[in-house]
Amino acid sequence: MLSVASRPSLDPVTAGALALAVVAVSSSGPLVAYAAAPALAVAFWRNTLALAVLGPYSLARRRVEFRDLARGTGRREGLFCVLSGVALAAHFATWMPAVQLTSVATATAMVATQPVWQGLIARAQGRRLPGLVWVGIGVAVCGAVVASGADFVVSASAFAGDLLAVVGGLFAAVYTALGERARVSISTTTYTTICYGVCALVLLLVCLVGGVPLSGYDLGTWAAVLALVAGAQLLGHSMFSYALRRVSATTVSVLILLEVPGAALIAWAWLGQLPRITALPGLALLTVGVAVVVLGGARVGRRVAPAPVPTDPTPLDR
Repeated sequence: MLSVASRPSLDPVTAGALALAVVAVSSSGPLVAYAAAPALAVAFWRNTLALAVLGPYSLARRRVEFRDLARGTGRREGLFCVLSGVALAAHFATWMPAVQLTSVATATAMVATQPVWQGLIARAQGRRLPGLVWVGIGVAVCGAVVASGADFVVSASAFAGDLLAVVGGLFAAVYTALGERARVSISTTTYTTICYGVCALVLLLVCLVGGVPLSGYDLGTWAAVLALVAGAQLLGHSMFSYALRRVSATTVSVLILLEVPGAALIAWAWLGQLPRITALPGLALLTVGVAVVVLGGARVGRRVAPAPVPTDPTPLDR
């Protein structure tokens, strides 16, 4: 990866890639809400179809890595890949139902608390967090309480959706932390293939045990699933990864927060979902708090040696 000093200036192509990535991830919540299918089934198919796209390329180009993992020489990293896939399944199994229970705007903001959980995980691992990060965590928590309290007044299902989205943010942080450990020696392509495969398998088992139908949906729902795969699952991640050659991970993390208003605008224009006025102050506080956590985490990253794991990981693409 290029160092900050050698990173070239932002060009129109990179700016366009970032804008496209923000739109791609912003479409995730509205597409899940639009799909006339159980959220767990949608989660299963988006991972399965993404695996179908990435798998053949990964197996063709990364045969040596897969062979090393199969022979046990990369057993530790392989275990982290598997655990990361389980955490990703838990993320999708909590956040995607949340979108169908509460508003798209609220669910997207609540799951964007991932950097807050990431900071707490870093603290549990013994890393020191600056005061700015703790301030951001406090602001984000206050915002979440205000927003979820407003939803509790509206309905019990909306409040349940808020809680599921927050848990989804927690599992996203666990997924990222495990992924960082796995990718120390494993390529992104191999890691993603294993992770999506494990995630799809876990979600398949959950759907089968829970009696969730995996077929029989209308064309509009299948179109929404395909759009999820092409957009948030593949395109958003790819464009952000491309942009990292010219902008910092912190900048990307802050830009991803534009998913919150972006998803709200798409849901309003397409689904007619207007964010609840009473929840808006809380959502604003939550977004500001998460931004402060990301920026505070970047200060930690600048003070440590180049080798350690980053402290300001990019939030998971939804």
